[in-house]
Amino acid sequence: MSAPGRPYYLGLDFSTQQLKVVAVDETLNAVHESNVHFDSELPEYGTKDGVHIHSDGLRVTSPVLMWVKALDIVLEKMRSDGFDFSRVEALSGSGQQHGSVYWKRGASLVLEGLDGGKPLHKLLEGCFAVPDSPVWMDSSTAEQCQRLEEAVGGAQRLADITGSRAYERFTGNQIAKIYQTSPVKYSETERISLVSSFAASLFLGRYAEVDYSDGSGMNLMDIQTKNWAPPCLTATAPHLQAKLGNPVPSTTVLGAVCPYFVSRYGFSADCKVVAFTGDNPGSLAGMRLQEGDVAVSLGTSDTLFLWIKEPKPTVEGHVFCNPVESCAFMALICFKNGSLTRQRVRDESAGGSWDAFSDALRSTSMGNDGNIGIYFDVMEITPPAVGVHRFNKEMSRVASFSRQVDIRALVEGQFMAKRVHAEKLGYKIVPGTKVLATGGASSNSDIVQVLADVFNAPVYTIDTANSACLGSAYRAKHGVEAKRGVSFADAVRHAQEPKLVATPGPGAEQIFRPLLKRYAELEEKILEEARK
Repeated sequence: MSAPGRPYYLGLDFSTQQLKVVAVDETLNAVHESNVHFDSELPEYGTKDGVHIHSDGLRVTSPVLMWVKALDIVLEKMRSDGFDFSRVEALSGSGQQHGSVYWKRGASLVLEGLDGGKPLHKLLEGCFAVPDSPVWMDSSTAEQCQRLEEAVGGAQRLADITGSRAYERFTGNQIAKIYQTSPVKYSETERISLVSSFAASLFLGRYAEVDYSDGSGMNLMDIQTKNWAPPCLTATAPHLQAKLGNPVPSTTVLGAVCPYFVSRYGFSADCKVVAFTGDNPGSLAGMRLQEGDVAVSLGTSDTLFLWIKEPKPTVEGHVFCNPVESCAFMALICFKNGSLTRQRVRDESAGGSWDAFSDALRSTSMGNDGNIGIYFDVMEITPPAVGVHRFNKEMSRVASFSRQVDIRALVEGQFMAKRVHAEKLGYKIVPGTKVLATGGASSNSDIVQVLADVFNAPVYTIDTANSACLGSAYRAKHGVEAKRGVSFADAVRHAQEPKLVATPGPGAEQIFRPLLKRYAELEEKILEEARK
């Protein structure tokens, strides 16, 4: 525990399956952690994995009051554990991206007059025009996506404006569907929040503004001007700007906690609420990425987080405003063929043994003698293609490789894809660039060695079990200090350092620079063949 009286910073994460909270002290050591698992601790809402999947298999929602009651429960748990809320100098949070909350007309008056003698979920009953919020797993808005892209001049034009082409889970398309299918509910709505700004509203006792970073995952905000884009608003629903409010920088101190939390839990009346953001931006903060850094999550699907200065949005991947530096950007790229593809090649070419898989990487040379493999066992997202494609150094298709060459071709191909698509979005490797590797495959030293070689940068590993939650606590601390001109990096300088696990081999850039060009050409060739 910290010395008596030292301040705490609270981070909350309203994720899909649970609400998590972490408190850190001035040196960013965790002093308290708690969580509420929705399915097991709130069974009355009947969710599975935190959501309701509707009969069409496309519509996916979560009950808003379940999230409210989870906050009641987690704060009660903390109080029962003796947590001293009076020491919290600032708090912030993250929420599952793209989800939306529809406050009913008159709800603002309820928020302003919260009675500290009653739990929030009782006080806010009847405050939501749409009781079940559409969440990021929803894929029921294909029609609305098509209309939005047509209205602004196509998918690339929408990406240029908002950072992404139209996606079914993105908030603007969800709002459009609610307006079209439930116009009465839409007209009853006085404010539309993201999950993040909804959660911040609970602490403020008024509607919290949407932050730039989470706001750029809606298909509604111009990522350059940081304002709502008029053609997108017009194509979505009437009177929408008034229902959204104005977006604010992600480092904004929105105000102090409302009297409800002071009287009920003993928060200081001076406790600051820093703008909440999305879980992906929150994770970028939790991993403490800096300019030129890239985080690679190696899981069932592989995900790339990038810090970029000059974005070049494409119809693949997403560009968001950066949550810790308002003049920078972050990008997110998802690759569907991740660990399952690695396991399939391990089973076929290494007898099911990771040791034999690693031996193959060690016994083959960097660059694989010019052999390149592209392994899309299932339809890929980035790019939209499928199939296993092998090419020799003359760029000719071949039916097969030797087992060792096949293994290296898979791993090099997966990482070359990540660098190629990162650079398409505007990513640049700069002096001091770090690659942060997370997920199951990051524990394999031979796989991360290939990652270091392909990116020509050192690879570090970091514990990201609570990255969005920790990132929220870090952002709370930075929000207080940013007004004094303190950078995010300085605000979190005491956090635990990542562990160096690999450095690029000699000559890595000279070997991979021409291979990356060839990889990009081969990927384009595969796409052209698929279009025929």
